[in-house]
Parts: sequence; C-alpha cells; structure tokens
Amino acid sequence: MYNTISDFIKEWNSEAALTQKVLDSLTDDSLKQQVYPEGRTLGRIAWHFTTNIPGYLTEFGLSIDRIESTASVPSSAQEIAITFKNVSSHAAKIIEQQWTDESLEHTQEAFGRKQSNAAILMGLIKHIVHHRGQITVLMRQAGLKPAGVYGPPKEDWVHLGVENPPL
Repeated sequence: MYNTISDFIKEWNSEAALTQKVLDSLTDDSLKQQVYPEGRTLGRIAWHFTTNIPGYLTEFGLSIDRIESTASVPSSAQEIAITFKNVSSHAAKIIEQQWTDESLEHTQEAFGRKQSNAAILMGLIKHIVHHRGQITVLMRQAGLKPAGVYGPPKEDWVHLGVENPPL
C-alpha cells in the first residue's frame, strides 16, 4: 500500500514504463488479434485500459479530461502507444497536484465497498497490469515476441546463458 503520493508515483511510473515497452512492441496487424472469435481484440484491450485511466480517476474525485472510450479503436499501434504515454504521464501530474499524502488515507465507495484512496490507486495499477498480461499472450498468438516485463521473454534467456529456460 502507498503511504505517500511519491510512493505511488514511483510505482506508477515504473509500471507505466513496462506497459509502454509492451505497447511499443505492437504492430498495426497485431491489434486485430482476438481472444476468441466474439471476444475483444488486442487493440480493444489496449485502448480500454488507456482510455480508462482518466475515467477511473474522475470517478474517484480527481479532475482530469476523459477520453471517449466508446470511440472506435485506433488502427495504429503507434497511436495507442502515444496516447498511453501521454495519458499515464498526465495522470501522474494530476494525482500529484490534486491529492496529498493525507488524501491516500481517505475512504470512499469503490466497486461496492469502502476503500482508501491508496487502495483505489493500487487498483488502477492492477487493472493495467491485468490487461497488459492479456496483451502479452495475444502478442504470442499474433506472432510477436512480447517485450520483457518482469523478466525476459523465452527467446532472450539464451543471452543470459540459460539454454533451457524455466517453464
């Protein structure tokens, strides 16, 4: 849990950088990869969590311009990556400007239960991490090598002197 805004911003920036690596690895064609025939596409998932950031923060009392998430998913992977970069950077500034360390202790209704603002911010990071994991699986299905997030992808273990990476 976060005790200071600075603690949150450090983790936010770290996770945003990892997410940015993944998004920067996407191709326009990969955006069409679906979970299953009627399911979301990789592009829809990436656009969902990108556009959700301002909406999520607004829901919990921060003032930030929303992005219309019902708009069609961009056909450009670069557009999604650039939008995420701008939104995640702006979100960090808004949180630093509008909440204090004491704000993190305040509780409010979130998803049917009382949660501290610190837990609400942690939930935002977990939401993005959850969908980032989905995207890395869909990248494999689309024929792309996923970017390393918490460790290298299987193809890069050999550079670490490991012939047979752990499963």
